[in-house]
Order: sequence, then C-alpha cells, then structure tokens
Amino acid sequence: MIHLSQAAVSEIGRLKSKQQPKVLFRLTVKPGGCSGWFYDMYFDEVVKIGDQVFELQGIQVVIDAESQNYINGLTVDYSEDLMGGGFRFHNPLAIATCGCGNSFSLSQ
Repeated sequence: MIHLSQAAVSEIGRLKSKQQPKVLFRLTVKPGGCSGWFYDMYFDEVVKIGDQVFELQGIQVVIDAESQNYINGLTVDYSEDLMGGGFRFHNPLAIATCGCGNSFSLSQ
C-alpha cells in the first residue's frame, strides 16, 4: 500500500482537472535513473490485467503488479521551493537515493 500526503493529493487533483474526467493516476517503477530504479507517474484511462487500483483520499491510483514489489509503504509528497515544485518520494524499501530523489536502489 502507498500513501499520499495532502499536498500530493492537491497537486494530483490540480493536474487531473486538466485531463479527461475518467483518467486514473498511474504510478510505476522502471529500471533506470542514476540509482537503478525511477518512479514514473502519469494519467491513464486503461486498467491492465494485474493492475491494482486503490482509492486514496479521492484519487484513484493504479499500480502494476511488478511495481507493487518495489513501493510497499511508499509515501508520495509534493512540495515547492525556490527551484519550483515537485513530487518527493519516501520509500522505506530504498537503501539509497540519488540527489534528485526520483531514483533509488534496492537491496538484492
């Protein structure tokens, strides 16, 4: 299970308001980035076989079966600073993250 901060819920809601009404918020983990894995988020209209759909604070979140193994306990936050705004990820399964905070590594 993942968690969304109130700031993340607000920002996802703001971004979703610019999309088609029935889109879902998809969160995936893909190989790449400076630490081996990175988070990818986008809006999607399709729920695929193996996907799990969660209702989190009014946001429908879709996570594919493979990504679920890497993000159990993940908290997604959103914050703004002088450099702009962005999503922040706090993953208890990550053993290291890169400076950008979007890429992480896991123990083997």
